[in-house]
Parts: sequence; structure tokens; C-alpha cells
Amino acid sequence: MTSARHTVNLLQLLARRGSPQPGAVIARDLGLPRSSTYRLLAVLRDAGFVTHDADDRRWGLGVAAYELGSAYTRQAPLQRIARPPLTRLVDRTGHSAHLAVLHGRDVLYVIEERAPGRPLLVTDVGVRLPATLTASGLAMLAQLPVAQVRALYPSRADFVVRHGVGPSSLTALRSELARVRQRGHATEDGSVTPGLASVAVAAFDHTGQPAAAVACTFPTDTVSASERTALVGEVAATAAEIGRRLGHRG
Repeated sequence: MTSARHTVNLLQLLARRGSPQPGAVIARDLGLPRSSTYRLLAVLRDAGFVTHDADDRRWGLGVAAYELGSAYTRQAPLQRIARPPLTRLVDRTGHSAHLAVLHGRDVLYVIEERAPGRPLLVTDVGVRLPATLTASGLAMLAQLPVAQVRALYPSRADFVVRHGVGPSSLTALRSELARVRQRGHATEDGSVTPGLASVAVAAFDHTGQPAAAVACTFPTDTVSASERTALVGEVAATAAEIGRRLGHRG
């Protein structure tokens, strides 16, 4: 029971900090011997729940920890919480909207609200797409710690490029994620379906983690620059509303 409590405390500590921590700091803040802390970290690393950056000797949450959190958000509570705001978004904008969660290097679409008369989309419920090709995926990846993004994409083989579009290296992905953070929203134009573009904003949960992303998709040649700006505002407002419903206080 004691080991289980130490494991929970360690994962909660890394989740609260939001950035990788040195092992010595983790041991100090948990009140554990360093030897015990490093043994626990090694077990969690082997299981994918933490990752170790050899360059700066820090420990952060791993892919398995994020997938566990995403598994919760894919359940019915998220759908019940998010569907009404998403429906209102479609009514206000006249564009199809969807909600996606991050699952490893993919996004999984959990809600699809289609606007009447708009083109059919590939982003139906249950569909998975490479996160780096979608506005939803980029919006969520931009909110993850650098070490976590590095753990998700350790080599060029982990990147998918379609229609000649999309980052093909960690350097290119980092540059795109920096632009997303600067703008406050993510975009894609033709990387999923030629002729269609999307804008997306992350929705945060009560821990400040990106629980999902709200996106609107529209024909590229029918929406002006000013209309896109207005659409981004509507998507951001919807993401913020869903975040409040999930307990986010930011």
C-alpha cells in the first residue's frame, strides 16, 4: 500500500508542476530517499508513465500517463458536457464543428456536429488521424511540455505527411507549435482534405491540461480573412466554455 501511495504522489507531483523535474527535487518534495525515488522512477519509465531527458536529467510525465488521462475524457461525461456548446457553435457560425482528444500521436474524434449544406468530412466519431496534420492535434500538442512532445516524436519515422503538407521533423513541429501558442489557436489548410481548412483551440480540464480541442472546418475559398478571425473567436469561446464545465479556472 505504501508503494502505491508513493506512486500516486509522484505522478500527482509531476502533473501539478507542468514541466519535467530533477530526480533530487522529486525526492525532496515527496520526502523520500533518493534511492527509493529513482527505483520508483525507473519502474514508471519502463511502463511509459514517466520519461527521462538525459540531456537535462529531468523527469516528466510519459505517454502512458497522458493516454490514461485522455481515456477519461473520451468517456460519456465529456460528450455530455461538450455537445451543447458545440451545437451552439454550429448554429452561430454555420460551419461544421467537432471535438477531438489526443491519443498518443493521433487525435480521436468524439463529437461531430455537421452544419446543414456543408461538405461531408472525414472527421466522424471514432475516426483517428495523425495529430500533426490536424488543427485539433496541433492545438493540444502546443500545450504539452517539451519533453512530452519529444517523447511522442522521437524520430522522423513518427511523422506522417499527406498531400505534401505537415511537419516532417521534431524541429519543424516545434516551430509550428510555437506559432500556435503565439496565436492562441491552430490552423490547417488542406493537410487532411484538400480544399478544406480548420481552426482549433484547446479546452483545458481542472488540472490545466488540454483535455480536448474544439475545431470548425470550412471550404478554404469561401471564408475571408475577417470571417476566419471571427470564427477563431467563436471557437475559442466554445473551448473556454467547455473548459469551465470541466473545472478549469484559468
